Amino acid sequence: MAYKLLALNIDGTILKNNGRLPKETKEAVEFVKKKGVYVTLITSRNLLAARKIAKALKLDSMLITFQGAIIGKSLNEKIYEAVIPEERTFNIVQVLENFSCNIRLMHERYSIGNRKKVQKDLVAKTVLSSGDPFFYPTQFVDSLGDVLRDDPLTVPKIDVYFANGKERQEAAAVLREAFPNIEIIMQPNRKMEIVPQGVSKLAGLRRLGNHLGILLNEMVVIGDGIDDIPAIEAAGLGVAMGNAPAEVKKVADWVTRSNEQLGVAYMIKEHFRKQQRPEFLRKLKMKR
Repeated sequence: MAYKLLALNIDGTILKNNGRLPKETKEAVEFVKKKGVYVTLITSRNLLAARKIAKALKLDSMLITFQGAIIGKSLNEKIYEAVIPEERTFNIVQVLENFSCNIRLMHERYSIGNRKKVQKDLVAKTVLSSGDPFFYPTQFVDSLGDVLRDDPLTVPKIDVYFANGKERQEAAAVLREAFPNIEIIMQPNRKMEIVPQGVSKLAGLRRLGNHLGILLNEMVVIGDGIDDIPAIEAAGLGVAMGNAPAEVKKVADWVTRSNEQLGVAYMIKEHFRKQQRPEFLRKLKMKR
């Protein structure tokens, strides 16, 4: 099978635990690009942070960001965008403010979070997880509800960090009952992500595939998170990182090394070294 698209998760996949992008991964991505494979990033991060990493990988491709809510090369060049409307964003925040949690509204250009002290390291995590604060600034306020009354906001994603798992489950139950037109994605460390209905990494892959004329069975997906499972299952070749949870490894066709052991570079070299460029294969058929 000649694969036409390679989709890479960012955190825990192409980045090491210290946030570094190894040169071996850069070289592997360049190697697979020369094979004529379209390489994209598929991430819960914002587009600006993903674009910065794509630049380091010398990618000029459409990126699947905000869990699939925004697909594009830049904020001015998108093929898909889904947002939570102003009134719904406000109503969701009103519900969440009844729980012990840090709320972060993820606009395409910046984020706004509440200052509520849930756990010492949570505010730090919300800042660090966004990428470069110069490219994607974060503002903290005392009451998000008050801010939204004066300045309504549409957002592609809402991140929520809870004090404990019970609070998260209770909040999720209330939100699902009140807002059937949203998707709730549970993440590690008591984090919840809220996106518009119909948004997911898998849906983003389908949309990008339709745009490029590439089928899911012609794609390779490499990831490490629970939110990567549907895309890994649906792809022609689904790959789990060695550092992925057991649930992710269970659905994968291949388990590579961990991100600390350069798992992406290893997998690319192993699986793509024998694959020829489409132009070469077409010439071969013409000679027969």
